[in-house]
Amino acid sequence: MSTEYRRLYRSRKERMLMGVCGGLGEYFRIDPTLVRLAFVIATLLGGPGLIAYIVLMIVVPEESEQIVEAAAVDVESAEEEPVVDAKPDEETPEA
Repeated sequence: MSTEYRRLYRSRKERMLMGVCGGLGEYFRIDPTLVRLAFVIATLLGGPGLIAYIVLMIVVPEESEQIVEAAAVDVESAEEEPVVDAKPDEETPEA
């Protein structure tokens, strides 16, 4: 059994300002737009949205180039589909 460890980083791919919402979206495997909307709604309703964003911007480290490159290699290998023979096996005559 393989355990996948995930770490929270500020995203370099899904970045609008500082990559906080993109990083949260990648970590929780949800659309970063939903995270951005949650921050905007929390800010407009008088909640801690802006303060939380600034704190996360300072505390959460930025995603390193090595992680971005490794993810690109994983995506490329996942896109390669195995070759499948489309022809059905022909019956061999029995002697």
